[in-house]
Amino acid sequence: MKISSKLYARLLPSLLLLGVSTTGLAQDTPGYNNKIPDSILTPARVETRIGTLKFFDGSPTSDTVDLVYDNLDFMRGVETFLNGMPAASIEGLRRGQAELGATDSNHVVIFDDLMDSDPIFLTGNTDTVYALAFFDLNKDGPIVVEVPEGSGPGTVNDAFFRFVIDMGAPGPDKGMGGKYLILPPEYDGPLQAPISGKEQDVEVNGSSEKLFVTRSPSYVNWLILRGFLVDGKPDAAAAMFRNGLRIYPLAEATNPPAMQFLNGSKHAFNTVHANNFEFYHELAQVIAREPIGFIDPELRGLFASIGIEKGRKFAPDDRMRKILEDAVAVGNATARAIWIHSRDEEAYFFDDSRWYTGFVGGNHEFLKNGGAGGRNLDARVLFHYMATVITPAMVNKMVGAGSQYALLNVDKNDDYMDGSKTYKLNIPADVPAKDFWSIVAYDPQTRSQLQTSQPFPGKNNQRHELDVNEDGSVDLYFAPKAPSGREANWIQTVPGKGWFVGLRLYGPLDPWFDKEWQPGEIELVD
Repeated sequence: MKISSKLYARLLPSLLLLGVSTTGLAQDTPGYNNKIPDSILTPARVETRIGTLKFFDGSPTSDTVDLVYDNLDFMRGVETFLNGMPAASIEGLRRGQAELGATDSNHVVIFDDLMDSDPIFLTGNTDTVYALAFFDLNKDGPIVVEVPEGSGPGTVNDAFFRFVIDMGAPGPDKGMGGKYLILPPEYDGPLQAPISGKEQDVEVNGSSEKLFVTRSPSYVNWLILRGFLVDGKPDAAAAMFRNGLRIYPLAEATNPPAMQFLNGSKHAFNTVHANNFEFYHELAQVIAREPIGFIDPELRGLFASIGIEKGRKFAPDDRMRKILEDAVAVGNATARAIWIHSRDEEAYFFDDSRWYTGFVGGNHEFLKNGGAGGRNLDARVLFHYMATVITPAMVNKMVGAGSQYALLNVDKNDDYMDGSKTYKLNIPADVPAKDFWSIVAYDPQTRSQLQTSQPFPGKNNQRHELDVNEDGSVDLYFAPKAPSGREANWIQTVPGKGWFVGLRLYGPLDPWFDKEWQPGEIELVD
């Protein structure tokens, strides 16, 4: 017997007082003996953003099966692009340096005449002498790096662009020079080898020496060292690296191979990962080369779900290739949105400004709330899409040491900068930088230095004689042609192209960390 809802409502209080169960009085779900919660049932037809999904009593139709699997492969293709970016970025750097002939650990690409705008290199600077090297611990075994006294900031990153150890000024040698030993992932000997290193006695050539020892999670590792200018010139820093930097296998310490330095200045080569289907091939090469354990099972499973798995050739069929071509396009667009228009308020340095940090959340591992919030995936994408080098020295408060960075993609009105127009940026007086500050203009397409008739698209208070205002501030001008009387402070732009800027503070001081000093906004002049 069915009971009407009105009668049921009138009888319910009395039934409860009498201790009578009301379970049998609920409306039964058709096809069941009892009322089944709607929340666990699947309707015969569901409208979604990917189309109409159809079911027979919860079982998907063949068309729906095809549709959702295509969507699943698409989503995993997008996620592989976003989460595999650190590995592909390192691979892009490795390939780019190999273009110049740097194929062994003793081959160093050095920018004797600074990095100009010819290389495609994510937000590279025009202000320090770079010395770059790759080494393969699987091929060479443990690697020794001798860093010369006077070296500026240096870092080793692994094949997933994770921090291994600092060298030079922010490293354990504190700029005094020293020897470092990088052990391979499978090392299981008596040496203690934590990330960031530990100084200890190591047997070298039959005698004991003090070395800073660490172990990398991967075989391929990237070393980047920077040398500071002297009197605005790169000569001293270049000579320091050429005369004092040594990289060799520990097994060959008795007779190390001769160093080969390759000048990267004024050479056009690409170090940036692909934004099309080729990206997946770049990632597949990394997975094939590195030990299984260099990334966790979750990431390995994600990559394997689209066919990128160690020990297997990446060879998607026509259906999968078409899906992945679509996925990488959406992934690229997503990365650009995350980078240029972050929706995370922690990305921005100041409440009334769009200057943002490359390290959202202030953690070089992109951990949120000390790890309680897991890894901030968008923060990791933001950084790796437009920058290189992972080190706590670019995040932590290191007053008078290390470096700090701020970037700006829009003007005061929140509009993109137009290379055909004239803009002004005010750098207030007393810039909180012990060593120097600089502004560099970049290309939003390549995220590399803006290519114009100026080989170095930036200004540096150490290298350039800038016109200074009466209050001690500096006005920089961005335009296709120098505004009259502003030639000393002019950075050229390209009509028809956008641009963005990066501010660098080397040896940052307290007013930066305390937010007592703030750069101006970019203002449209005409």
